[in-house]
Amino acid sequence: MYQLKLYITGRTPRSQKLIQELKERLDSNCGGNYTLAVVDIFDDPDSAYEDKIIATPTLIKTLPPPVQRIIGNLMDNERVMAALDIKSLKG
Repeated sequence: MYQLKLYITGRTPRSQKLIQELKERLDSNCGGNYTLAVVDIFDDPDSAYEDKIIATPTLIKTLPPPVQRIIGNLMDNERVMAALDIKSLKG
């Protein structure tokens, strides 16, 4: 089971599009084998502080180890999945 946390800045149309596209890619690559928590740093600055968030968007994979982070552009599916060490169900 992959456990992921996405930090965003506000519930803007852009962040909503990112969330939707990320969920679609995770469904395609992980099936239902993941959880994704979305944290708006405006609503929960304490979590951002605890996780040392310096920029958004930031995607963190906490499980399975090791912890992986991607900061910034999350639109390149291959780069994101490789950086998070998520193996595609297709391959």
